Amino acid sequence: MNIWYLNFEFVSNFDIRVSDLPKIRNMKTVFKRTPTLKDCPTHYCPGCGHGIAHRLIAETIDELGIRGRTIGIAPVGCAVLAYNYLDVDMIEVAHGRAPAVATGMKRTNPDKIIFSYQGDGDLAAIGTAEIIHAAHRAEKITVIFINNAVFGMTGGQMAPTTILGQVTATTQQGRTAASEGYPLQISELLAILPGAIYVERCALSDPAQIRKAKKAIKHAFELQANSAPGLSFVELLSSCPTYWRMTPAEAMKWIENEMTKVFPLGCLKDATRDL
Repeated sequence: MNIWYLNFEFVSNFDIRVSDLPKIRNMKTVFKRTPTLKDCPTHYCPGCGHGIAHRLIAETIDELGIRGRTIGIAPVGCAVLAYNYLDVDMIEVAHGRAPAVATGMKRTNPDKIIFSYQGDGDLAAIGTAEIIHAAHRAEKITVIFINNAVFGMTGGQMAPTTILGQVTATTQQGRTAASEGYPLQISELLAILPGAIYVERCALSDPAQIRKAKKAIKHAFELQANSAPGLSFVELLSSCPTYWRMTPAEAMKWIENEMTKVFPLGCLKDATRDL
């Protein structure tokens, strides 16, 4: 779907009729679907951040010209359905095992660009061991980590990234440190490992932050395309209005006002600056 810019005077109620068509001057496309993003209806809930993340990844792949040699790894959770939207080769894997499969794919296909796309209920829970050891081994893969602080596909249960006080289906009085422990800060854990060469946390909360996220994703893919010696990791703070019990607008504000207190934005590590 394209968005058109129309340089003519609209009628007061913005109702464009056939009789108005001769008035259209200088029509031009200002925004269109990037080729790697499939032209299909979305299944995601209103306000979900996954669609934004898909768009940024697709734009990156097209801008770098790597579509023909990119392979995506999708695990279990809302993230698994990335294969419905990204027009590249995709593999669906067992819950949490995306970094392990990505390791095998990259080692046997070193000329390919291998990335995993994982949610917090996957990467930060059942898949914690896989991501830590993949980073520790300096696997030359790219990981996009969607952190919405909740299990989405299974009904809104507490995730390892659920913040203190947050109400979920399994913490109905709010998460407490005494009972459920503290939120798990995956980016900080990975940043101390020498095999993780690039770690950055961004947010999908407003246009300015989305532009920063696009820059981080592109840098992560560029590192792999340039054979950088290690794992690149981008965490994206993303909204889940359905299980946060908020409107989309409220969810975006909650990312800015609450999530970033626990998960500060910025580049935690870029060991490639001097390469």
